[in-house]
Amino acid sequence: MRFFIELSYNGKAYHGWQNQPNAISVQEVLEKALRTLLQKDISIVGAGRTDAGVHAAKMIAHFDFEGNNLDTNLVYKLNSYLPKDISVHTIFEVNSKAHARFDAQSRTYHYKISTSKNVFNYDYAYLVQLPLDVDAMNQACKILFKYKDFQCFSKSNTDVKTYHCDIKEAYWSLDADQLVFTITANRFLRNMVRAVVGTMVNIGLGKLDPEDLHTIIASKDRGKAGFSVPAHGLYLVEISYPKSIKK
Repeated sequence: MRFFIELSYNGKAYHGWQNQPNAISVQEVLEKALRTLLQKDISIVGAGRTDAGVHAAKMIAHFDFEGNNLDTNLVYKLNSYLPKDISVHTIFEVNSKAHARFDAQSRTYHYKISTSKNVFNYDYAYLVQLPLDVDAMNQACKILFKYKDFQCFSKSNTDVKTYHCDIKEAYWSLDADQLVFTITANRFLRNMVRAVVGTMVNIGLGKLDPEDLHTIIASKDRGKAGFSVPAHGLYLVEISYPKSIKK
């Protein structure tokens, strides 16, 4: 039987989602917990990677389990076993061929910017105290919809077959002293969201004009785009799947 597991995690202590040879990952910790509690060799497949320090309000992964039905208290037991920075929300059975990564239709990220110094969120939002032109940043968001190839925002030397992404939504919103960027797409390139945000910040600071984004994207050159903002302000917040995955 195949199961989807929905979880969230604070990425501060982890070298990203995916297993690493010489660093601790969220996947490694979760697999160890499942193996210990189920007494079976469990491997999990996540909906995608998150880089070191990136958070997830919602991550989906799948695993296969052979034997009797899962313990109905497994979620409770996992949360008792796991460290305080990883929380499992639900586990549910799906079709045997359902895939957490390949069946995902879209993913949504938030990037949080603090516009004033806050002693309670310095680990969870990027501090930018200079004034940002949010209207200009939202003008730039509209330009993103005109393109599919986002190689200019991709980490160099990435082994991918295509740099095409279908961006479904992108906008900035202001909530008190926090500016939040929301972006949804069918897929994302490595480091893409952080590079997009860095470019948007340069536009907000007046270093670039929104129309400059046309030239940057057309160049396909990572060096033409803006800096990569820090990982601690980035959150994976939603992953959507077709209804057909459910058993």
